[in-house]
Amino acid sequence: MDNVTMAKINLFAVLRNLEDLCELDAESKKIAEKLNIAVEFNVKEVGSAVIAFKDGKCTFTRGKGKASLRLYFTSPEHFNKLINGENTIPIFYNVFKVGFLLKEFTQLTDRLSYFLQPPKEKLAEYLKDRTYFEINTTLTAYTAFFAMAEIANYDYVGKACAARVIPGTILCCIGETGPAINFTVKDHKFVAAKGQLKAPTARMCFSTIDFAHKILNGQASSFGGMGSGDFAVTGALDMLEQVAKLLNVVSEYLA
Repeated sequence: MDNVTMAKINLFAVLRNLEDLCELDAESKKIAEKLNIAVEFNVKEVGSAVIAFKDGKCTFTRGKGKASLRLYFTSPEHFNKLINGENTIPIFYNVFKVGFLLKEFTQLTDRLSYFLQPPKEKLAEYLKDRTYFEINTTLTAYTAFFAMAEIANYDYVGKACAARVIPGTILCCIGETGPAINFTVKDHKFVAAKGQLKAPTARMCFSTIDFAHKILNGQASSFGGMGSGDFAVTGALDMLEQVAKLLNVVSEYLA
């Protein structure tokens, strides 16, 4: 497993979920409503991102931007320790804003872990709650597909898969109105974004969030889903063949 790729997944796929968490989870939304702060994360060899809280919403932006608190991590490993919950202290600019890290940011990342990494012995109980089920599945889907783009661009095996993908667009969606992630592929590089596409080069869609949950958790097969109509693939199927291979690599990073 490549530490740089892992750090890119943690920054651009895992932490990115704070944007959706504050929209989907009532408790997280209450925390966000009290905040007016933008935090810039800078990780050596990995890149930068800004997480901003304003007017009760959280927005995630890739790259540098306007921020009142800037955090610097000296290596991918340094940043990965933070995401893994290990004791680590980033270099920061603006000491007067660092209280946010100790309080609200920690509260939000704890909520994120609650949905994405619940204790195995409690997961079945948690999933009985429909709201939890839908948030868990939505955030898991966003994490997996945004991670896929990082793996396609930086992981050794991922780049080999991406080298076989023709230029174009790929849409991955849950139903017609559910979560959707699209990819623009150019020069064998993947750029991921949220949202539907009208005419993608290739499309894979889960019929319901329930079936998406089964696929994402290894409880159903895509072949069985195609037979039942719960999983549809259209367009350039050779692109989707590489997407399937990339998702296998995702599971290795996010296991």
